[in-house]
Amino acid sequence: MGWPRTIVHAAGKFTLANRPLRIISTTPSVTGILLSMNAPVIATAATTPSGLTDQKGFFSQWAQVADERGVQVLYPNLNFDMEAVIGWDPDLVIASATGADSILSHVAELQAQGIPTLVVNYSNRSWQALAIEIGRATGLEHQAEEAIRRFDTKVAQVAATLAAPREPVSIVGYNISGSFSIGRPESPQAKLLQSLGLTVAGLPETLKSQVSRSSDFDFISRENLPLAIEGSHVFLLRGTSREVDAFLADPLLGNATSVKMHQVYPLGPTSFRIDYYSGLQMIHLVADALRAR
Repeated sequence: MGWPRTIVHAAGKFTLANRPLRIISTTPSVTGILLSMNAPVIATAATTPSGLTDQKGFFSQWAQVADERGVQVLYPNLNFDMEAVIGWDPDLVIASATGADSILSHVAELQAQGIPTLVVNYSNRSWQALAIEIGRATGLEHQAEEAIRRFDTKVAQVAATLAAPREPVSIVGYNISGSFSIGRPESPQAKLLQSLGLTVAGLPETLKSQVSRSSDFDFISRENLPLAIEGSHVFLLRGTSREVDAFLADPLLGNATSVKMHQVYPLGPTSFRIDYYSGLQMIHLVADALRAR
């Protein structure tokens, strides 16, 4: 597909005359995907610094890559700044339709300034699907495909070295801001484990009526957690060694097979949303855990 090209996206459509060479991202959740594609990202919005980010507010899984490529902070704390956007003179803005980093209410304002804005929805899409969508819009189709190939190759290489558990495993969101949840088999985290040869157990049917809300994870009360964990191995969403220790020490879970056998493992703090970089980190953590059994 040549230029100019008309882009149909989550907020309508627009036309790009040429391949964009100065891309800015207002959505840190997508910046890692852009970096994996070697897109010409010059600046990205930063989120509020936390244990999941560096000091600037760049997500830790891709912060080093962004620094190496000279990516600058567009604006901090996800506080949209039109003057900052204009000041970078972008030929394309990447924005999110949903989430805390969404600037959907400002898209018309950007368009009025003559700034092409591609709105994507990462809430219900894999990073691979987003990479393909962005690749088609930016002329980086081959780079998107190459990033996916690199990722798939690494998954296959790691899977070939693992002796995956024969029994199903569970992905558990344990005491994340006071919530408790079980990963669904169709969640991005579960699909990644499945690609490594594991079978992921979701919430038992008998507890479906106890779900308070559902997305990629089914949220339940802490009291229902012992009955909700069907897997003989547990992988903790956003988990580190500290969360593993807390899980193993929880008296409510003392009879769980995973606790009795000390088969509880962290997926790492960046596992809350899977992109190219956080996915690789998760793969290596799972591999390290299973090889150490």
